[in-house]
Amino acid sequence: MATAPARAAAADADAHAEHDVDDELVGNLRAGVMRLSRRLRKERSGNDLTLTQLATLSTLHRRGPLTIGDLANVENVRPPSMTRTVNFLEALQLVTRQAHASDGRQVVVGLTAAAVAVLREDRRRRDAWLKAHLADLTAAQRDLLRRAAPLLDAMAQESSP
Repeated sequence: MATAPARAAAADADAHAEHDVDDELVGNLRAGVMRLSRRLRKERSGNDLTLTQLATLSTLHRRGPLTIGDLANVENVRPPSMTRTVNFLEALQLVTRQAHASDGRQVVVGLTAAAVAVLREDRRRRDAWLKAHLADLTAAQRDLLRRAAPLLDAMAQESSP
């Protein structure tokens, strides 16, 4: 167990760290991340899928087959909206539906090989753009981004306070 002086020092460090989070840092980071995100979206492959449809495919690629309810939960949409998205993707032969192994009332949605190809091409185009622009940076700048990337990813995965 920590001593009283150690607890006080830790509280002081936390309070000091909170003061380091100023409005300028918040604004610059928000604006930079949003601009980069918009720029990478411009590099999407030439398919006519919406961002919601691509996000749904990406979730299935990352997590494997899911029920519509689970998929809706992950994507933070209502099940009827996800049903419409899945219906559209199924019509394009990008997803399949199979009976749930233990609950006959549900179906499990999975990707087709065509969907994996769409995702691969989409990622290839965006990665090529990013790689070309990272090459313009100095080694020190790339190292800084290499260290920041896991922090940004962790922030993106946290739930709201």
